[in-house]
Amino acid sequence: MLSTVTTTSVHPELAAFLERAGQRLALQPPDALYRESIPAHGDHRFSPELLNELPGVPAKPAAVLIPIVDRPDGPTVLLTERSSALRSHSGQIAFPGGRIDPGDRGPLEAALREAEEEVGLSRSLVQPIGYLDLYLTGSGYRIAPVVALADPGMVLHLNPDEVSGVFECPLAFLMDPANHVAERREWRGIMRHYYSMPWQGHYIWGVTAGIIHTLYERVYG
Repeated sequence: MLSTVTTTSVHPELAAFLERAGQRLALQPPDALYRESIPAHGDHRFSPELLNELPGVPAKPAAVLIPIVDRPDGPTVLLTERSSALRSHSGQIAFPGGRIDPGDRGPLEAALREAEEEVGLSRSLVQPIGYLDLYLTGSGYRIAPVVALADPGMVLHLNPDEVSGVFECPLAFLMDPANHVAERREWRGIMRHYYSMPWQGHYIWGVTAGIIHTLYERVYG
């Protein structure tokens, strides 16, 4: 259940973000989550050739949680580092999330469940505020990002099979387009264009950086 967030008791920087987000984020999951139409946002946006590389099966519905934490020095965004033992995207920076299971009642429940499983973030400490635009990945996932507030008093318990670490990056850094670095590299024989947002030794790039850039465009564009 999405709810209105009271902004009177939060950091002024977070209050300004929440005011804009409350006006610009969707209160319902993206309509196209279970369709096969090509969404506007995704890895293909800057590398259209990736559409030719998608698996020959319907894209898999998925969800991620974008947890924003109200800190005294300013709001932060909680990010994870995927375990190096994982078969795909090992060691990369990511939001808590994953595929929407048949038992999930939608992307919100999937995102909350994955956050609990990966980092031990109790859903009772999460206040969802809205949905971001659907994001199509080059590996064939249709991701519904859920923007939420996470209680600053949260105590996390990482699942080492999935996550090797967590960190918090300032929201102000991520919402500054000057920090969205356009890069390119060859991937499967094609030149892939993407964003990166290096911060204090953490290399945020690919899908995660693409979702962050989409969040910036939605809230501040």
